[in-house]
Amino acid sequence: MLFLLLLTLPALAQEVEPTVELGEVEVKADRIIKKTDGMLLYPSEQQKTSSRSGYSLLQQLTLPNIRVDEVGHTISAIDQRGSVQIRINGIIVDKAEMLSLDPKSIRTIHFIDNPGVRYGDGIAYVIEITTRRADNGYTLGTSFTQALTTLQGDYTVYGKWNTGKSELSLNYSIGYQNYSDLRTEETAHYHLNDGSVYTIQRNDLASRNQSLNNQLKLTYNLADSTRYVFQASLSGDFSHVPNNFNQKQIVDGKQTYTALEQQQSRSGSPVLDLYYFQQFTPRQSLTLNAVGTYIGTRSSDSYDEGSPYRYDVDGRTYSLLSEAIYENRLKPFTLSAGLNYSQKYTNNEYTGDVSAATSIHNNRVYLFSEIKGLWGNLRYSAGIGGSYLHYRQQSHSYDYWSFCPKAALSYNFTHALQLSYNFQMSERTSRVAMISDASIRNNRMEWTVGSPDLKPNREMYHLLRLTYTNNRLQTSLEGFYKQCLRPNMAVYERTADDRFIYTQRNQKEIDVLNAMAYASYWLMPEKLSVTAYGGLFRCFNFGQDYTHCYTSYFVTGAVNAYLGNLSLHAYADNGSRFLEGETKGYSGSDITLKAAYSYKDWQFALIWQQPFQHKYKLFESEILNRNLQKRTALYSGDACNLISLTVTWRLTRGRKFHDVDRSIQLKDKDTGIIR
Repeated sequence: MLFLLLLTLPALAQEVEPTVELGEVEVKADRIIKKTDGMLLYPSEQQKTSSRSGYSLLQQLTLPNIRVDEVGHTISAIDQRGSVQIRINGIIVDKAEMLSLDPKSIRTIHFIDNPGVRYGDGIAYVIEITTRRADNGYTLGTSFTQALTTLQGDYTVYGKWNTGKSELSLNYSIGYQNYSDLRTEETAHYHLNDGSVYTIQRNDLASRNQSLNNQLKLTYNLADSTRYVFQASLSGDFSHVPNNFNQKQIVDGKQTYTALEQQQSRSGSPVLDLYYFQQFTPRQSLTLNAVGTYIGTRSSDSYDEGSPYRYDVDGRTYSLLSEAIYENRLKPFTLSAGLNYSQKYTNNEYTGDVSAATSIHNNRVYLFSEIKGLWGNLRYSAGIGGSYLHYRQQSHSYDYWSFCPKAALSYNFTHALQLSYNFQMSERTSRVAMISDASIRNNRMEWTVGSPDLKPNREMYHLLRLTYTNNRLQTSLEGFYKQCLRPNMAVYERTADDRFIYTQRNQKEIDVLNAMAYASYWLMPEKLSVTAYGGLFRCFNFGQDYTHCYTSYFVTGAVNAYLGNLSLHAYADNGSRFLEGETKGYSGSDITLKAAYSYKDWQFALIWQQPFQHKYKLFESEILNRNLQKRTALYSGDACNLISLTVTWRLTRGRKFHDVDRSIQLKDKDTGIIR
């Protein structure tokens, strides 16, 4: 049915009266506009000129709770609230599009920190970038990033050709890393059945962490900016981990010996994406999207602590994700409604010392609708979603219904001062890997066991925010409270033969309280800006037989200077600390210094990360179980004093621009393999 609509709707498009377009008009207004779900930003010309890619520009904006790694090409949430979704003209994009994005073509950036009912599970923030579309000419470009102090590189080449309403683009990227200075230090205390405590230390003596990734993407876009957009893309992602290892010194009771842990894998994932947008009238539109994905994975893992242990995985995943959204801009409010349907089949076969075949069927139907409006100084939105989820794995199955309401209010006391409140209830489903029935040995004492009877859970949150904004200053105070009912929480069990099993079960409740203050100020308009924010987290974990609470603090600061063709940037944060279930975790701090220079079609940037550090802690975790206490820390010498050079070249000829918009995009990356 969806594909029939894709074929018939272009004919309907011909019946819509054409719209006359006016030439470009420059309007000077506020750079930041507050919205019910976040804020709309207009980057300055200095910020766009000094940027080399989408990553570079977002790093300069220093959005609240967002960390941008321009070298690693990642965007993450500092507060661990969920993942960050990046869209360009409504399309969820990956690294290739962000690297080939021309910052000068960007019109606005919509930072959504209160995503609506249609954005999906686990999405804490959405960054929507709107650009101008070219209808003539071509662009060729490259972006090379090479670490000068370690073996790490990322290289992208791309081309875009426009003629009339058509655009054809091709992206190819290749990235590699070869780290030899990653070290894990671990101390575990096992409380045995006889009442004694058995202690094992596992410390890396040597390691190698290699990977090679390739991505090729071909996209065709046909668009009339006033009536319709059709896009088809075919992409392939291929990755190879050749033969990674960690050589460990094991201090096991009174004996000391070395053990070797090895991993290797190959994976490939072709993706076909079809998209159609139709503007029926100036007020009514329909958007359709369908994505088919195949993920094939072969991996091998071995570890000889205590005794040799090896297993292989042959994994195959097939999925179809589809969505349809109707929008009508009525006079009192805007109404949107949609349907999301997904079907997924996962078949992972474990052989060797693990013998399991996990055949999992998932399908989900999700209906949602939302209204947004303005009443005087009061902006409001209200949404509701309902979903049906079916899961089947051998003898385990369930049918789950959920109800997901959402409401938001924002009131403008003055043009600069705004108070907003947001409420949302959503569902959270388990990772496919954790609902498999496979059992994997981690070391001589510990095992990870899937839990096929895990059920989805509900999350409910409240967000209260007070903001003040003028031409030079942006400030906000906010309080966030999340309540997770019957969540999937950690369980550590001790068996009669002193094995320690990690699994997950639906337990009582997890609550999170977050308070934050944010300020960004132009010390010299368009020349020098400073940003600082910080706050606290309070975590509450209520399991069936444990209660763990934890308070942590975070702080972030940034300075950006624009000196003609030269720009200087400095960023620092103290990392994130959290407690979930029975695991207390820490993600490493980040310090980045950057100098960038533009010359004609070329841009050069020198980036210095973790300066003056000799033992950088990437991650640390602590297990707080009554029968198992374990502290694990991962250190990286490769990340210390990491200096990288980025060279960007972009050649543009004969391009004229129009504005475009696209509202949905789907993607699947979950292989369902236990790690």
